[in-house]
Amino acid sequence: MRQRVVLALVACMPAAFALSACSPAPTSMEDTASAPTSPPVTQSAPPLATPEPRLSAPVLAATNPRVVVHKSESCGCCAAWVDHMRAAGFSVQVRNQDNLGPIKEQVGVPAGKGSCHTAEVAGYFIEGHVPPEDIKRLLAEQSDAKGLVLPGMPAGSPGMEMPDGRRQPFTVELVRRDGTTVPYARH
Repeated sequence: MRQRVVLALVACMPAAFALSACSPAPTSMEDTASAPTSPPVTQSAPPLATPEPRLSAPVLAATNPRVVVHKSESCGCCAAWVDHMRAAGFSVQVRNQDNLGPIKEQVGVPAGKGSCHTAEVAGYFIEGHVPPEDIKRLLAEQSDAKGLVLPGMPAGSPGMEMPDGRRQPFTVELVRRDGTTVPYARH
């Protein structure tokens, strides 16, 4: 079993922003979003340690803007991240495509900071397996930034859960307008 996990991770690693496939997704994730988009949340984000009130996914989807996810059709870890986003109340539209390089370049993902999927939400990009709570915080703060990146594919990040529960510490980075990055959240 361990060999399969390692092989799946190697198959998903980005290669100069051009990805062809990750492990197979269990089902097709075409556009299933139907909730209208809303403007970004303007209230202050609670500290990450404070639990958020439990609301149903349809109620949350009405308050969070739509997330457009660009990914390879066969990427299973990307599909798992989409599931995390939907469970966190985001309306998600998936765009399966073979070459993600032009998207990453267009939105401004810095070289060497890539992952297996790129998302767009409310004028920001989200690169990789960024936890939904970090995205909600970014939207609430309305940061003057391009977006968030989680380079690579750290074990235990959303969509990269390991069967044995192993987790790698990871840091989500904020990408400033000039393309430089600073630590944003440590997990």
